[in-house]
Amino acid sequence: MIANVTLSTKEQLLLQDQKSHEEQCILKYDNYANLAVDSQLKTIFKNNAQKEREHLQTINQLLNGQIPSMAGGSQQQSGQQQSGQQQSGQQLAEQQSSGQQGANWSMSQQESIDKSGTTGFKASDKDMCIDMLNSEKYVSSTYDTTIFECKSAQVRDVLNHIQKEEQKHGEAIFSYMHSKGMYSAQ
Repeated sequence: MIANVTLSTKEQLLLQDQKSHEEQCILKYDNYANLAVDSQLKTIFKNNAQKEREHLQTINQLLNGQIPSMAGGSQQQSGQQQSGQQQSGQQLAEQQSSGQQGANWSMSQQESIDKSGTTGFKASDKDMCIDMLNSEKYVSSTYDTTIFECKSAQVRDVLNHIQKEEQKHGEAIFSYMHSKGMYSAQ
């Protein structure tokens, strides 16, 4: 069930910012999914991009004065996240047992070539992970500000739900990096 809300000018402006952040995350995740060497990382980027599309849809609903129901969404997402983490752990164990851990991920360079044939963006899987982890940290913090500025408890609840998912995106990237020796948590 969708409820209606009237947003203040400040709330609308903050949500427009969140919309822009979500659009940028989608663009980056989609591009990085195509550039990543490691298939596990490609999957993480693709899954995160899909969730960002859902966030964008939710933000658009809020901007249209509609509060979407978040019932069941976090439980379903949590189950999917756990399943993905179990799969990632299994993949890591298989790589370790076959002696392939670390192959092709640490310093692999990616190139995108534009239509003129010139070399463009270059980044390793690690570089892309660092960029997306930093992006997720930033986006999560901007949700914090927006949440505090919203007068409607229902809107705050929706934004809290999105923020928690943003944190899960960062967690998935961190876990991947940590498992590959790209990030040392000391």
